[in-house]
Amino acid sequence: MPSVSTPQAMRQASTMTDPSSVPAARQPAARRPSARRRSWSALLWVAPAFGMYAVFVLFPMLQSVQYSFYDWDGIGPATPAGLDNWKAIFTQPELLQSVLNAFVLVIFYTVLPVGLGLVAASFIRELKPGAFSTTARVLLFVPQVLPLVAAGIAWTWMYSSDGLVNQILRAVGLDQYTRAWLGDFTFALPAVGVIGVWVMLGFCTVLLLAGIGKIDPALYEAARLDGAGPVREFFAVTLPGLRRELVVCATFTIIAALASFDVVQIATQGGPGYQTMVPGVQIYRLTFLQQHVGQASALAVFLTVVVLLVIWPIQRLGRQK
Repeated sequence: MPSVSTPQAMRQASTMTDPSSVPAARQPAARRPSARRRSWSALLWVAPAFGMYAVFVLFPMLQSVQYSFYDWDGIGPATPAGLDNWKAIFTQPELLQSVLNAFVLVIFYTVLPVGLGLVAASFIRELKPGAFSTTARVLLFVPQVLPLVAAGIAWTWMYSSDGLVNQILRAVGLDQYTRAWLGDFTFALPAVGVIGVWVMLGFCTVLLLAGIGKIDPALYEAARLDGAGPVREFFAVTLPGLRRELVVCATFTIIAALASFDVVQIATQGGPGYQTMVPGVQIYRLTFLQQHVGQASALAVFLTVVVLLVIWPIQRLGRQK
């Protein structure tokens, strides 16, 4: 009597004849790429980039750490200095002042651009797509694509005695407030900070605007149904939905403030006196003008540690769920 083929028997037969249908765990080990081979393949792809990074970043950083314990002019023999270069950071007023000035610039490079960026992004979001909305985005982002050297030169002209800022003050009858802004001991640092606000505002606005676009519109509709106004809607929906974008803005702008060099060097070179001196300019002066490579290396390493200590908790906050 002939046997009747059931669907189950047919599947078993096809499985026995088709090697591709055999589960991966039952296939011969020789046909599966080993984990070791995959790891070596990944290392081969990463090796060229890591080699360049090690040569041009890691090796100079290690050399800076080594030089920070020596008294060296960059040409002659180096003599051990122990911890003298590190002690000078906290005992020499000009070195400590440069670090404190960098933290003051965080207010202008980070707090103000992020706050104003939130307001500008929320305002642009309410605008209907059109020429005005596009123009506003372009005007806000233009400073971000300009070279910082060009921005420093332009603002130096505007801050001069006969520059645009003083001309506007005279035009509105505020002649008593005109001054050489970058040469004033009181207003020089805030004047440099305003340049940082102008440069960073566009970046923060565009990034936060993109983040607002990713928020589910249903959340805004639900907030309106609950009777939320624009202010409550901002704090209940927009602000929580922009946590990751805010972390990116804060990280980028804080690093720019603490490691600032271009704008300060072009606009004031750290003057008047040491009122606008920042670690980046001070490191440049110690290295190339005063030939104190050891002291400059200690300040550079200290600045790197400070940046990492400030950025680490912000990054931790961004990774929290």
